[in-house]
Amino acid sequence: MADSLTPQCTPLKHEYDTCFNAWFEGYLEPAVAASSSPEKRSEYSKQKADEFQQKCGNVWRSYRECVQNALKEKGLDALLQQAREEHPLAEPPVVTNEPSNKS
Repeated sequence: MADSLTPQCTPLKHEYDTCFNAWFEGYLEPAVAASSSPEKRSEYSKQKADEFQQKCGNVWRSYRECVQNALKEKGLDALLQQAREEHPLAEPPVVTNEPSNKS
């Protein structure tokens, strides 16, 4: 696992990485089975999102807060805001199940 932006945030990053990896490992295989219908997929996704919040939510919020404070201390928060304004994230394309007519 890599270190974080500052040494103060690294223990939180490692804790979050460990939690996320354990959660995600349990997410992948059942997700394939749950994809048989949109209703099952939606129900499974909601269940897993709730599980993530319960298991990893607090450490994620602590880690994010630590990184945000480090960004401010290093004067990078203004640069990030400027980049977001100049190049905002676009909405992802809508995926349909219809076959493409492209050759």
